[in-house]
Amino acid sequence: MLKNYFKTAWRNLVRNKAFSFINISGLALGIACSLLIMLWVQDERSVDAFHKNGKDLYQVYERNYFDGKVQADYPTQGLLGEELKRVIPEVKYASGLEHASAPGSMTTFAVGEKINKMDGQYAGEDFFRMFSFPLLQGSASTALKEPGNIAISRRMAESFFGSTEKAIGQPIVMDNANALKISAVFENIPANSSLQFDFLLTWKDFVKENNWVNNWGNTSPQTFVQLRSDANAANIEPMIKDFIYRYQQKNASFLTELALQPFPEKYLHSTFTNGKIDGGRIEYVRLFTVVAIFLLLIACINFMNLATAQSARRAKEVGLRKVVGAMRASLIRQFIGEAMLLTFFAVLIALAAATMILPAFNMLTGKQLYMPVSNPVFWIYILGLLFVTGVVAGSYPALFLSSLNPVTVLKGTLKFNWGATFFRKGLVVFQFTLSIILIVSMVVIYRQVNYIQTKNLGYARENLLYLPIEGELIKKYEVFKDEALKLPDITDVSKMRNSPTVIEHHTGDIFWEGKDPNLTISFADGVVGYDFVKTMKLQLKDGRDFSKDYSSDSVGFLLNETAANKIGFKNAVGQTMVWGKHPGKVIGVLKDFHFNSMHQNIDPLIVRLDENWPWGTILIRTKAGKTKEAIAGLEKLCKTLNPEIPFTFQFSDLEFSKLYRSEEIVSQLANYFAVIAIFISCLGLFGLATFTAAQRTKEIGVRKVLGASVPDIVAMLSNNFLRLVLLSMLIAFPVAWFAMNKWLQNFAYKINIDWWVFAIAGAATILIALITVSYQSIKAAIANPVKSLRSE
Repeated sequence: MLKNYFKTAWRNLVRNKAFSFINISGLALGIACSLLIMLWVQDERSVDAFHKNGKDLYQVYERNYFDGKVQADYPTQGLLGEELKRVIPEVKYASGLEHASAPGSMTTFAVGEKINKMDGQYAGEDFFRMFSFPLLQGSASTALKEPGNIAISRRMAESFFGSTEKAIGQPIVMDNANALKISAVFENIPANSSLQFDFLLTWKDFVKENNWVNNWGNTSPQTFVQLRSDANAANIEPMIKDFIYRYQQKNASFLTELALQPFPEKYLHSTFTNGKIDGGRIEYVRLFTVVAIFLLLIACINFMNLATAQSARRAKEVGLRKVVGAMRASLIRQFIGEAMLLTFFAVLIALAAATMILPAFNMLTGKQLYMPVSNPVFWIYILGLLFVTGVVAGSYPALFLSSLNPVTVLKGTLKFNWGATFFRKGLVVFQFTLSIILIVSMVVIYRQVNYIQTKNLGYARENLLYLPIEGELIKKYEVFKDEALKLPDITDVSKMRNSPTVIEHHTGDIFWEGKDPNLTISFADGVVGYDFVKTMKLQLKDGRDFSKDYSSDSVGFLLNETAANKIGFKNAVGQTMVWGKHPGKVIGVLKDFHFNSMHQNIDPLIVRLDENWPWGTILIRTKAGKTKEAIAGLEKLCKTLNPEIPFTFQFSDLEFSKLYRSEEIVSQLANYFAVIAIFISCLGLFGLATFTAAQRTKEIGVRKVLGASVPDIVAMLSNNFLRLVLLSMLIAFPVAWFAMNKWLQNFAYKINIDWWVFAIAGAATILIALITVSYQSIKAAIANPVKSLRSE
């Protein structure tokens, strides 16, 4: 019996090559895309899931109440981790974490003649006890205990010493200044870790080098804790809620609470709304999980429509089988078996296609995905996918064909009831509804990403370079600036403690005359050099830039508009302020500019002058079109002034684009999947058009005999399908608007969803649908009516 079913299925597949090809290719395309998406989703969900202590690991975040608003973020106080461990018995381990260099730059190391740049962090003594980063050499309890120690990765050890064994205990020079001792070597950080680094410096060194951490009004580092296994985080949070007020006075105008987030959840849930964790990358995981299901459903619906399109050809076969005694159950098994066979071929093609596409998919997403063919669970998933897809795709055709009345079909008067016709049309409407939602989403996401990339940030990010301040440049910055300005392709040079792309450091330690003692404002703070405003091409609302012509500028401040408004200054220039231990006067007010992601509103900003700050970023403005020549001149200059450090730089616009890498990936994926969805939907529409033309052959013949023209016939057939597409649009547009409007709420600065977005999506869908059905409509319209009416 099974052999007979297989023969029949194979013969039917070979006999209808065109339909079989369309059916298998559409299903294979849907399965391949769904498989790639699910590999990506699985990888996203695996991030930070490998830590043995994961259930007890938490990240501390701050929730701030001010101006009737609630905001939350991850920067915390520099001494918080140590104090939490000392004061709260349920905290077993704690560690801070802070970049060892300015964001976007790397740290230079040297061992003899070998020089290399690496990315790293400062971390607390307990770090390796908390996180599952295996040590190849050294001990977790002592790796980051003593000042002057450094823990390095296998990659870094092999780069400098050839092996991990030779590295332990050896000296290594950082930034051509500090001689450190290698106290541990850890395994390379896996790709599915949200924490990425090649070395770790001790927290004691961080505190020693940054006096500001002793002020509890300053925030920047991240803080992690590991609770005791018997501790309950819900009971700990009330204990740490007001923890910082052990060390500073409580202020009713600006209240700060501490809260805990399970560390394994942080990667996917890192967005805050009204001070509460509310989404993040998990939104994209959910989105593309739904897209994968949509694509698979569209492919299955396409299979159903194409299968039922051939029902007229197979109706007599079913009638004959029933006449000779075939039961309905056996016919269902036969057609489900045929669907399984087609699905089997589709899965094979999908696996091959996904494997070939995977390298390009990895480049697009920045992942290191692979087909886990050696994992039995993967094959169980594939078998499950084969079974579910085969049953879903083959169920309706099997039930439909097996229900045909043999007397009716053998008389050649096959007709379909209203319910069957409605169901098939409903499938097409469902397909196109999903496709139109994807098209609208594609347009909205593209426009938002383009808006971000082209929006005026308040400074000119084009022709702006960042150079890290390291090695001899720390002492020779003024010499470097003077020599760089002599280069013909460079117009301006300044410096900054951070980079203009991201200013994470905040302080509440700001005072001014007449300040309400109960008022606290958290300021983003920057430390810069002369010509900062000029180099950045910032706009001044009032006052001036720092200048050597005014000796008092060494204790002067710049504010942005938001800061001046928040303080309440109507005429800020000349007002006296105190930043920590630095009193001075406001010399200028900057028009607001973006120094963080556009997911966030612009914070109050205060800037002071310090040409001797020992690290940070040199800002260099080049002439338009002369960037290549300017870089060549800078490289030559750096080799002269800073010969021990490899020359490196970043482009400002590229550093800015990194903030929106996730959105760019989503935009590109949405484009591809929307095109694929509409393509597969069109295959289904093609199948329905074929089915309808076959059902109305005699009607078309009669109409032509009575004088109907070819355009009349084409219009009649096309109108039926256009109604389905229009119905899809009526359903899809509100759903797409709601979904995209919710997505846009993640941005503080965003586009409006204009009416023409829906008009373009609708027009494109109608055009594609017309092109799809035109072939079958024209073919039916030009057919000889004599042939269609001959049997009458």
